[in-house]
Amino acid sequence: MLSLEWPWLLLLLPLPWLYRRWRRPSADHRAALQVPLYRDWALQRSTRPAKKTASWWLLALLWVSTLLAASRPVWIGEPVLLPAEARELMLAVDLSGSMREPDMILADQRVDRLTALKAVLREFIARRQGDRIGLMVFGGRPYVQAPLTHDHQTLQRMLDNAWIGLATDGTAIGDAIGLAVKQLRERPEGNRVLILLTDGANTMGNLDPLEAAALAAHFDIRIHTIGFGSERTPFWGGRASEIDESSLAAIARETGGRFFRARSTEDLENIYRELDRLEPVTQDPEALRPLRALTPWLLAVSLACLALILTGPALAHLKRSRRRGEDPLRPLQERS
Repeated sequence: MLSLEWPWLLLLLPLPWLYRRWRRPSADHRAALQVPLYRDWALQRSTRPAKKTASWWLLALLWVSTLLAASRPVWIGEPVLLPAEARELMLAVDLSGSMREPDMILADQRVDRLTALKAVLREFIARRQGDRIGLMVFGGRPYVQAPLTHDHQTLQRMLDNAWIGLATDGTAIGDAIGLAVKQLRERPEGNRVLILLTDGANTMGNLDPLEAAALAAHFDIRIHTIGFGSERTPFWGGRASEIDESSLAAIARETGGRFFRARSTEDLENIYRELDRLEPVTQDPEALRPLRALTPWLLAVSLACLALILTGPALAHLKRSRRRGEDPLRPLQERS
């Protein structure tokens, strides 16, 4: 959409016509500035007054473009929604060997824990428009799979490419929290969130989980922990979960977060919906319309017209002189 900041200047458009229409003829037509050479280079005027020459159209375009430039035209682009507030959200996913346990039901089919988790996380990420989300995976060691980004499609592809054993076997919860602190501590305060999901207990790593939680609390990072896995016993088939619920609850409590226990895919879906409520995405985003000033372009048109008006007679004179075989600088030489 085109907008003029000073549209009243366009009222001056008919000023040259009014001047030509109402000016009083003067008895003395002597020019204030004599340019003999330019007079010799002048284009022959048409004997038909109604005919508009190229110079006339250039003068008209020069006047219109100059007035439009003075009225400060601005091109207003399509509105872009920007959230007034957004979360810096890091997801930490356990990729230890126990995540291949097929004790989850997804779409009436039995699947392993990692497959169920990926399905739930895809929907969760899709709902977090405006948030900057990162992905970490951990087993015996933690790794950043995707740094904090607004590119959620790429983030989901990185999640789909995660596989069990990628981060070696074992469960280093403390080290995973420590790496998340490094990723989040430089982000804006008040919105640093880590969601950590595991189906086991801390068995490896150099950093104690509670010490890591105290470090996260120092940097104002909120940690929500999720213990994931059924409570099925070997007698009924499958492997019993060995989740250290007390440690996960203590980590969440230390940082002002929440601990959740997910025993099925439905539980996990409900937990991530609850996290949407606890860490809401801004509901009233601000609309930003990009503005692009058109004044420089119109001034360029005006300058081009002025250059053509000033150089047109000279170019025409040169062209005629070459056709006649004359010296184009002869008038100047005669007067000097």
